[in-house]
Amino acid sequence: MEAPEVPLENTQDHINEHARESEEKWILGVALSTAILAAVAAIASLLAGQHINEGLISQIRASDNWAYYQAKGIKAGVLDAKMELLKAQGKAPSGEDVARAAKYIAEQDDLSKEARMLEHESNEHIERHEKLASAVTLFQIGIAVSAIAVLTKMRWFWYVGLGFGCAGVVFLVIAYG
Repeated sequence: MEAPEVPLENTQDHINEHARESEEKWILGVALSTAILAAVAAIASLLAGQHINEGLISQIRASDNWAYYQAKGIKAGVLDAKMELLKAQGKAPSGEDVARAAKYIAEQDDLSKEARMLEHESNEHIERHEKLASAVTLFQIGIAVSAIAVLTKMRWFWYVGLGFGCAGVVFLVIAYG
């Protein structure tokens, strides 16, 4: 999966232009706060992309381990069938076959433990990605609402935008908390 995109470059330019032209000093605050929100959104976006990639890699590795687990199970099953046939014919299975069967079972246990650990790791990365993606979304909403404040010259929109930015920070902190 790709990292969430932050397509607000034009919005930031528009806010900066209005800040330079405006006589209202609070608009400079809007420009500064949206620049900060955009920078933090970009960082959160990169982190979200990194975590989804790591989560997918861990899940692929877990799937590989489960495939090896099944292969060992098939080998153990074939070997068990061979040993049962030998027993049915009144012959004892070789010590080598008995040792290989035990080895396959032990290898299956190891593969199962590692696959479960990788699945858990994958889930942690995906959960972190989801929180970071939510943070990016809230930062983008904060930037957009702040742009509305500049266009309408209504300061309370800026405060709402800052509120969305703060909510984004909360998700950012939760992602690593």
